[in-house]
Amino acid sequence: MDAIEMIKERRSVRKFKAGAVDRNTMKEIIDLARWAPSWANTQIARYTLVDSPDVISKIAHEGVKGFSYNMKTLENAKGVCVLSHVTGKSGRLDPEKFDMEFANPEAWESFDAGIACQTFCLAAHARGVGTTIFGVIDKDTIPKLLNLPEDETVSALIVYGWPDESPKPTPRMEADEILRFV
Repeated sequence: MDAIEMIKERRSVRKFKAGAVDRNTMKEIIDLARWAPSWANTQIARYTLVDSPDVISKIAHEGVKGFSYNMKTLENAKGVCVLSHVTGKSGRLDPEKFDMEFANPEAWESFDAGIACQTFCLAAHARGVGTTIFGVIDKDTIPKLLNLPEDETVSALIVYGWPDESPKPTPRMEADEILRFV
């Protein structure tokens, strides 16, 4: 599968087959996802893979702010990637090398986490694993449920599994509608 095909064919999958994705396949996906670029190669993305039904149930009932759409998907999930990022690194310049500060480093943390998220989803797609990304999450509760390090912030939940659906592409704007030349 080439890159163009991956970009055009990857879809959010919310219905999965009964069997869980094996840990070796997930390790291969993380091995690919780790190549995502980041600010000054800080590599702040962290992937906590949850395949315990009990923990997934806790995330469903305590970690998505009661959002029923996400709860329903999680109740049938066999795997959840909790994507987090190490805070305090991205978007900052070494003061010994540079006589300036960069504005809004938190935006760069989110940017790097977004790149890591997309890379994870494309790597999963390349291995035949479906994914969907959740943004309605409780970023204070989830770290406690999973005992994440204090210097990490949860960026997103990515539910994954063997797809049991093939969603059709949603309409996209034409390139001329979103493009400007100056």
